[in-house]
Amino acid sequence: MSLKKKLFGGLRERLFGGLSKNVIVLGLVSMLTDISSEMIFPLLPLFLVDIMGASAAVVGLIEGVAEGTADAMKLVFGWYSDKIGKRRPFVFGGYGLSTITKPLFALATSWQQVFGIRMADRIGKGMRVSARDVMVVTSTPAELRGKAFGFRKMMDSLGAVIGPLIAIALLPLFISATDPSAAYRDIFWLSVIPAFLAVVLIFFVKEKEVQNNGNGNNNHYSYRGSISHLGPNYKRLLIASLLLALSNFSVAFFILRAYDMGYGIEKAPMLYVVFNLTYALLAMPSGEISDKIGRKPVLLFGHVLFGAVCLGFAFVTPGPAVWILFALYGFFLAIRETLQRAFISDIIEEEGLLGTAFGTLQGAIGLAAIPASIIAGLLWDVYGSQATFFFGAGVAFLSAILLALWVKEKRKGP
Repeated sequence: MSLKKKLFGGLRERLFGGLSKNVIVLGLVSMLTDISSEMIFPLLPLFLVDIMGASAAVVGLIEGVAEGTADAMKLVFGWYSDKIGKRRPFVFGGYGLSTITKPLFALATSWQQVFGIRMADRIGKGMRVSARDVMVVTSTPAELRGKAFGFRKMMDSLGAVIGPLIAIALLPLFISATDPSAAYRDIFWLSVIPAFLAVVLIFFVKEKEVQNNGNGNNNHYSYRGSISHLGPNYKRLLIASLLLALSNFSVAFFILRAYDMGYGIEKAPMLYVVFNLTYALLAMPSGEISDKIGRKPVLLFGHVLFGAVCLGFAFVTPGPAVWILFALYGFFLAIRETLQRAFISDIIEEEGLLGTAFGTLQGAIGLAAIPASIIAGLLWDVYGSQATFFFGAGVAFLSAILLALWVKEKRKGP
């Protein structure tokens, strides 16, 4: 066997070994969808302000309501996918709805229309996320779920890197002296291509019906009944995760801190790329390590790491440390986004409750991000940037203590 074949064979095994076709295809779907979305969303605030004449407050309203809607939909559609015992219709419908919205951005003529389109796009996200995560669980052996969730998150994050780079590269080619909106609209049109390919790939994902416990107890077919069946350990994990979410304010505050130190428009985007690259590259290794040593130690490390990152941003001065801190922030999110899902898949034994479990956690964390960013902004305005990061560090360390002392990890079999 040639050296080339050995190298590529080893890489293929490293990336895809043990992963089912469903997981690999869903990873590709996530990457293509994120490429499409990230071709649009970094430009959308400029499109709204420069072309539509919207104010900064309107931009904030659109993003806040849209993301809040997506988070609420995760709860609703996660539970409903449990009720009917099907996942693929929600995955297909969610990605399909988001794809339909892409050309509508190019056709929009007012910020009110963009508002409605953005809402529809986020409803699509809320529809698909929990059902997709359940399909990852049902398509993967328990001992490889950390790797499976890490792989999907890696592909998602790679899309978040590739999309903006494509938009940045294409933007100068479409600039028109007579029509300032032409460049934006042309890129919005092109974003349809990867989104459409993502939907086509979903036809290759196979459904596996969930297996309920068969004891005739249908309480979990109401949302309240479903929550009551998730068990005390899930609720403890939920509380610890929500506490961490209150410290995990928007990445915009980290970028703003860098801006205050002199990292202007030419360097700030590269800091964001470093953050996303680290996020992408470390998601799967984080999951694989948790497959070997357990979810709790790795997730606990993530909580402590975020506290340390916040302290770092409170005291950092311009230099290499800023780049390192952005990379470490990406490392933290790689751990959190991968390990919380894998942890849930371990402690929820009944497949018919997984959609509710994923949707509740993800929706609650997303909704918690709203007060987290409000608190961070108020602390920044009143007491300065250090207060914001001291708050983040303190709450993160408190959540780590709660996770360590209160949340139990399911014991692995012999």
